[in-house]
Amino acid sequence: MIRRCVELLSLTLIGGWLAALLGSSQWAPVVGCLLGASGWILMDNFRAARVLSWLRHGNASLAPSTSGVWEEVIERARKGFKVLNRKARKSDARLQEFLSALQASPNGVVMLDRNAHIEWCNFTAAQHLGFDSKRDLHQQIRNLIRDPAFIAFLNQGDYSKSVEIDGRDALPGHPHRISIYIHVYGKGRRLMLTRDVTALEQAEAMRRDFVANVSHEIRTPLTVISGFIETLLTLPLSDDERERYLRLMEAHAQRMQGLVSDLLTLSRLEGSPIPGSSEWMRGDDLLQQALNESRALSDLLSDGQHQWIVWDSPSFEIAGSRSELVSAMTNLLNNAVRHTPAGSTVKVGWRLLANDGVEFFVEDNGPGIAAEHLPRLTERFYRVDRSRSRETGGTGLGLAIVKHVAQRHGGQMLVQSTLGKGSLFAISLPPSRVITA
Repeated sequence: MIRRCVELLSLTLIGGWLAALLGSSQWAPVVGCLLGASGWILMDNFRAARVLSWLRHGNASLAPSTSGVWEEVIERARKGFKVLNRKARKSDARLQEFLSALQASPNGVVMLDRNAHIEWCNFTAAQHLGFDSKRDLHQQIRNLIRDPAFIAFLNQGDYSKSVEIDGRDALPGHPHRISIYIHVYGKGRRLMLTRDVTALEQAEAMRRDFVANVSHEIRTPLTVISGFIETLLTLPLSDDERERYLRLMEAHAQRMQGLVSDLLTLSRLEGSPIPGSSEWMRGDDLLQQALNESRALSDLLSDGQHQWIVWDSPSFEIAGSRSELVSAMTNLLNNAVRHTPAGSTVKVGWRLLANDGVEFFVEDNGPGIAAEHLPRLTERFYRVDRSRSRETGGTGLGLAIVKHVAQRHGGQMLVQSTLGKGSLFAISLPPSRVITA
């Protein structure tokens, strides 16, 4: 401030002195002082205009060159710019972290303004609802989602409950259901959350089917046993008739026992830890144990008329659970026995795979399975021929058990079948669980 006063005073005195030297009038010094002061004001206004222009439009690093109080103003402004830029960068970084978190969310997020235009959305929401997260910004959401249920939900303004609509991947026989929630925030803005509930609905449908199937499978033999008991209690029967009824009751009781046993096996597989690698077993020992059980079933169902071809298995050991592996292998062999007529050929054995893993396979020349049934074979209680399965004592849970055992050992179950020619079932196990001799 002192410097500005000195500058003003100096230019005023210089203007008066020059006017006194050059002029002849007594008012010349006064006019000269006024002209000097006016010159300083013009020069100061020019510097002020440059500084103001820089503040409005200039780059903080390209400040105009000046002096005096304006130099201090520029320096203070530059420091203020640095502080503001630092805060802006931090705010932008926090915003990007927040948006990245929303992008990583398994749920869809859509931000709508008060007129239901899209302000921002993540990729998950775009995938759920079938629009482009960049191209469709600022579009009216009603123009992109035309489902009547959603339009009514959006217009009614009551968002206490969610609404479900078909997703972009919905096809006949292939449902894709999306649940939408809306929350109001700010000044009329709305936050829309989407969630893929297809798996939940399928799980609920499977639960209902499971309960219905279990109830049916248990109710049928119970009804038969109850009828036989009533017959034994109320009617005079010969010894042969009584024995026949008791045999039938025993068969149905064993059927229920097998169902309960398979249900407990599935429950144990789903709730227990993955088998470790501390227990090693010879592959041919497992094969022989499974064969003994399945040959006994063949003797019971067809007087042992199945023709068995056992391949020479390579010498190797497997790490895992003996009981689970034998159960899976036996289920595949029993399937071949139950679903092929007497006299059919069943090939069975182990073979090495190209990746150093191993595969247990069961191949038969039975009636085969139509292609439309193959994707559903491992569903619980799913049967290709319901009447024959029940006649031979199947529970409809065997292949579900095989699939779980294979997955728990890091492998998979494979199925190939041609209608009228036979079927091939296999369990492949990874090299991490195999040691070859």
